[in-house]
Amino acid sequence: MLPTVARPDAAVDATTLMKSYPGVQALNRVDFAVAPGEVRALLGKNGAGKSTLVRILCGAEAPDGGTVRIAGRAVDMFTPRHARALGIATVHQELSLVPELSVAENILLGRWHRSRRGGFIARQALEREAGAVLAAFGVAIDPAVKVRTLSIAQQQLVEIARGLSLQPRVLILDEPTSSLPASEVDILLRTIRALSDRGVAVIYVSHRMDEIQRIAHSVTVLRDGRHIETRPIAHASTAEIVRLMTGGPDAAASGPRGMRPLGDVALKVRGLTTAKLRSVTFDVRAGEIVGLAGLLGSGRTELLRAIYGLDPVVAGGIAIFGREPAGRSPRAMIRQGVGLAPEDRKKEGLVLDMSIAANLVLAAMHKVVHRMMLSRHRQAQLSQRTAARLSIRLARPSDLVRTLSGGNQQKVVLGKYLNADVKVFLLDEPTRGVDIDTKRQIYALLDQLAAQGTAVLVASSEVEELMLLCDRLLLMKDGGIVDERIVAQTSLADVMAIAMDGAHEAGMDGRP
Repeated sequence: MLPTVARPDAAVDATTLMKSYPGVQALNRVDFAVAPGEVRALLGKNGAGKSTLVRILCGAEAPDGGTVRIAGRAVDMFTPRHARALGIATVHQELSLVPELSVAENILLGRWHRSRRGGFIARQALEREAGAVLAAFGVAIDPAVKVRTLSIAQQQLVEIARGLSLQPRVLILDEPTSSLPASEVDILLRTIRALSDRGVAVIYVSHRMDEIQRIAHSVTVLRDGRHIETRPIAHASTAEIVRLMTGGPDAAASGPRGMRPLGDVALKVRGLTTAKLRSVTFDVRAGEIVGLAGLLGSGRTELLRAIYGLDPVVAGGIAIFGREPAGRSPRAMIRQGVGLAPEDRKKEGLVLDMSIAANLVLAAMHKVVHRMMLSRHRQAQLSQRTAARLSIRLARPSDLVRTLSGGNQQKVVLGKYLNADVKVFLLDEPTRGVDIDTKRQIYALLDQLAAQGTAVLVASSEVEELMLLCDRLLLMKDGGIVDERIVAQTSLADVMAIAMDGAHEAGMDGRP
């Protein structure tokens, strides 16, 4: 753990910040200051004001009141361009890369080298400089390849490299490790430590408490748009941080999970083979929550996509409650009672330019269409009931879904399928980028659905989450299932060892 930093001169200093949106007071007289070389963790539930504060500090939003000072100088008419000129670099949680451009072009976007003759882009110089940034970061990605060819984890690293290429005096990282495997998380944390040693102030937004304890000097907690407390990380246990975030006792625990009676086989997968999967076979019963564990690239996401009809299948098949789907498409799977909450909720789970209400009924149009016409009244009633059930924090159901925080957007994705009355729920990283309290709510919802007879298959990179949530785990490696464990009869250490090594020390029992 790093020693607590106490420096008098702030690299960034915000005082009495105010910001409101229709129906929501996002920030209420918030004070926030970070010293050069300090790594400050910024925590709070979804909707607490973190994203608003970050947007103000990087110039994307203007406060309604208050003052922002950078290196002691008050700034007015703050814009992202001004922020970058003043040495503030921001790596947002949601990727903002241009898929058709190369890695180098994305890293140095807006700062492309031009040749002296003709003004054309000097690609070799561009790739050389971007390659140096990646090498200094410890990342082996070809700067000449197009971003669309990269995995989500690699794209996340390119996004971070773009921030580092600005050589900032203040670096803001919003959930930077949400898509990264453990090895690359370690690289990022080492880079942050080196930046801190050089005097760079780092604002680190994350819900992963282990990372915060490893890297942060101090922690600031926001709740309901207010600054609750800032304290040295050495004096901030996980339980205490949770209490400050929620205003009550530790909300991270879901409570004891009762034994649920299991019904018939809801999802049967036999010999499923794709370009990434190799003869995957397993069952999930009604009332059961089954987890897919494994390292990044093990095939978790590809398995969910193949089941849902998004990826072509070479061999094998599936059955839903004993019946083979009459078609291999998401539409056919929804008709069969199967819903998928994808890893990339903004790109694949929501229509961002539609309203919250419209997104909540997308998979249940039969409930809101009368005589071939959309019933606005039925849509409003159904969406309002779902929003209340899931505690979706919103100003108006007619607002665009893009205006919601990440956690509330994830609730909308889940609500869409609740309205469709799905009986088999597929979830890919269901709590990625959401706060502790929202995680608890999602866990409670899935437990409730399972108690009502829904089958749940969930993939997560957080093994601790799977151990807390699931009845049974399927451990994946290289596109196949290498072991299976009953959660109540195994340990976290065993699961991690199997996931990393791909083999069970005591020998496998013949299951695929």
